[in-house]
Amino acid sequence: MSDSLIVGPTADPRRVRTADGRVLTVPEGWALLPPGDAGLTRRVKAAGPSWTVQEKVGRKLFSRGVWAPQAHILQARAALEAERATPAYEKKLAAGRARRAREQEEYEVDFANSVLRFLAFSPAWMPHAKRMAVLVAAHATPVGSGTVARTERIPIERRAEAAVIAWMRHQTTSYDDMRIARVKGARREVRRELAEISRAVLDLHRRDTPHGPASCPLCRALAAPAKPPPTAP
Repeated sequence: MSDSLIVGPTADPRRVRTADGRVLTVPEGWALLPPGDAGLTRRVKAAGPSWTVQEKVGRKLFSRGVWAPQAHILQARAALEAERATPAYEKKLAAGRARRAREQEEYEVDFANSVLRFLAFSPAWMPHAKRMAVLVAAHATPVGSGTVARTERIPIERRAEAAVIAWMRHQTTSYDDMRIARVKGARREVRRELAEISRAVLDLHRRDTPHGPASCPLCRALAAPAKPPPTAP
């Protein structure tokens, strides 16, 4: 049996289940290191045998901690606490925060510019495009927001397009107040239909088509204080 396993939880807190269905009892002298401290977890795993507990809930995989010899956990925690108490570590943390802040600021600018390129509004509607780019980027780019803008699986151009359509779904349609049947595919179909409407509204601004807030949901949304889109679908 491998000294490094990925296992699932069971009803018994000191028993786990392997991927092939075997139920194992946690060895004597082992303790469960809770998730949350990536640095400590890495050190404990590097120190010797460990079992990583993961649980799938829906389509998401959650960490439930790492079983490892208690002595390894105590030693790794003591060494890490001593290291984190030094001025050098604090300086390293500060440098990391500054670097991440710069990267976030640069990404916000890049993303807003990508939104502008996707909008491609005519010169007459360029003020609307600039305001919309700022609003979409402000909603979509924060770290931990969980929006499509934070994924690296697709190019930034497609992220920008998806973020615009999502922003319009919440800001220019009645999506948030809709009662959608709990039927597989129903919400996806509603989103698809609303996306087509949103794209038609965007096309109005890619031409010099005269219109005003009375007839344009996007113009009304940009003229009014933005409502925060909910985190729900």
